[in-house]
Formats: sequence, C-alpha cells, structure tokens
Amino acid sequence: MVIGIDASRIAEQNKTGTENYSVNIIRAVLALDKKNRYTLYFNKAPTFFEISHVNVSTKVISAPRFWTQGRLAFECIAHPPDILFVPAHTIPVVRRPSLKTIVTVHDLGAEFLAEYHQFPQKIYLSWSTKYVANYATHIISVSNFTKQELNKTLKVPKSRISVVHEGMDRGLFYPRGKSEIDQVKMKYGIPSQYFIFVGTIQPRKNITRLIEAFSKAKLKNTYLILVGKPGWLTNEIYEAPNKFSISKYIRFLNYIDNEDLAALYSGALGLAFPSLYEGFGLPILEAFACGCPVITSKYGAMAEVAGYAGLLVEPEDTNDIAAALKKICTSSLLREKLTQKGNLRAGDFGWEKAAAETIKVFEKVYSENAK
Repeated sequence: MVIGIDASRIAEQNKTGTENYSVNIIRAVLALDKKNRYTLYFNKAPTFFEISHVNVSTKVISAPRFWTQGRLAFECIAHPPDILFVPAHTIPVVRRPSLKTIVTVHDLGAEFLAEYHQFPQKIYLSWSTKYVANYATHIISVSNFTKQELNKTLKVPKSRISVVHEGMDRGLFYPRGKSEIDQVKMKYGIPSQYFIFVGTIQPRKNITRLIEAFSKAKLKNTYLILVGKPGWLTNEIYEAPNKFSISKYIRFLNYIDNEDLAALYSGALGLAFPSLYEGFGLPILEAFACGCPVITSKYGAMAEVAGYAGLLVEPEDTNDIAAALKKICTSSLLREKLTQKGNLRAGDFGWEKAAAETIKVFEKVYSENAK
C-alpha cells in the first residue's frame, strides 16, 4: 500500500496546534510502519525534519497559493497513491474517484464559535470541514467529543469516524530542574511564582475571563503568564489587564520555543486553561507531563483529556475560576496530588500509540477498498 501524506504543515517555523500534530503523527507513523510505502508532499523543503526510512519518499511541489486545491490535487491525479492522508481538515476537491482520503478533523470551532474566527479563514474552515464530512472516505477525530459533534452537527455516520487521541513528546515535555526553570524565568522577566496559560490569543480561549478571575483571586506576589501568538479579535484581551487593574502581574510572551515552554510548565503553580471550546487541548497533556497541575473547563474535550487529573471549572463563571486559582496557589498538598494524578494521566496518551491506531485506520480503509 502506498500512502501519500500532506506534510505541508511540517515546514512552518512557528508551529502551533495542527502543525505540531502533523510533525508528531507523521514522525511516529514513519518510525513504526516499515511495511507500507509513504510519499510525503511538501510545499517547501522542511528544516529540522530528517527522513531516513527506506520506505519513504518526498516530493516538494511548491506553489505560492492554492497549494492543496491546485498543486497537491494535480500531483495526486498524475501519480495517485492508494490513500491520501491529510492531518488537518481539508482534501483536494478535484481528484480521482478511486483515491481514498483520510482526514484528521481537530475541532468544529468554526461551527460553534464562528464569531471568533477571522474572515476569510472562518469561511474556508467551515466549508472545508463540511466538505470533508460529506466526501472524505474516512475521518480521524482527535477526541470522542469531536466525533460526537461530527455525528450530531454534520451528520457524519459514526462508522466513518475513528477516534485517535493526540500524544505529547515525552522527550521534550518532562519536569525540568530548578536551575533551568530559574534561567527561563529570568529570561522572560518573571520575578515570582506564576500561573501559565498556553494557546493562541483569541476569544474562544476565554482569556478575558481568565484575567478577570485572576484579578478576583487577589493572589499575593503571583503572576499570570500568557504564552501564545496573537490570533484575532485580540483588543479586548490585551486591554483586560488595565481594565481589571492588574497589568503589573500579567505577562504576554507571544510564541516561545518548546524547550522554554517545558521549563515554564515545570515551574508554574499550574496551567490555567478554562477555554470555551477545544477539539482536544494539548497544553493539558504537556502540563501533566511536566508535573504542572491543571485547571481547565468541565466541558467537552478538555474534560475528556484531563479526566480525573484536572481541577475542572465552569468556564463562564469567573468566580469559579478564581476559586480554583486560589485553591492551587494556597495548597501545596493539592498541587502535589494533582501533579501525581497528572503524571498518571499523561501515561494514557502517546504518539506511538496514536501512530499505531492511525496505521490501523489506513489498513482498514485500504482493505475495505480492496473487497
């Protein structure tokens, strides 16, 4: 079986959710599967991604625009693989009828929180997700929550959806020592204890309410560190520290590399992640793996990922979020218990496990086609 993979997101320099997923799932699948043949399609040559497997070939097919619907589509018509796997949301519209397609859908955020997505991205994301729901041969969902929403909202039969949870890189995300933590704190000007938030700065992450809750908690000598690149509709978020008179205790760090991020997780009182909507919630796992207690929303994929190991809150209730922040800040015993539970919970997820389950999906789709 020849499996073509859209690897275009690997070449992105500052990787966030779907880019990190693409890197890790592709790397893990190639490391595990020596039987099938793979072709990786890039829109530009990647850096820091070595491929040394004899069953893997690469094709760089660059295009300034419309790469998926133009260059990738043409390549799959001219030299079709048996299966095309796309790690994020979309497939070529023009393709051979015989081409089997497998797509990972990370969330339905454009459906549920369309007002929080920029134009024209929200139009394309909504269209592409609906198109995949109707026409992809099979869908990989990163959570049971997203599978349920695909079935309920876009009427995708459950038989066409396989749940494969994400993992995290345990070689990168692990508890860091005090000296490394202190160096990273000094690098970013963090003089005291702190909570950390990780994610794109955008309304669906519920950051304005988090900042308001932090102000209500009235924590002494404690900072809130927000790590993530700017998204959209950010004005209210960036104005919130002044609005709630706590700008002295808020730090926006933009995007930082994963080594520093692991150290910041390791040194934090906890991860504050009361998002309104997530398809998975990878920062929860990263924090668990680094020995960082987690506060997150009691709904959807966040509760699914955190399980028994997180402190779950009502995301629209700033008093509830504030109470959770205060509990973790003032109780070393609670932090210790949550850290132990988080370490156990992190063991339930891994990229090797995700890769094995993804390969099973490839084989299932291929064998059904061969009948």
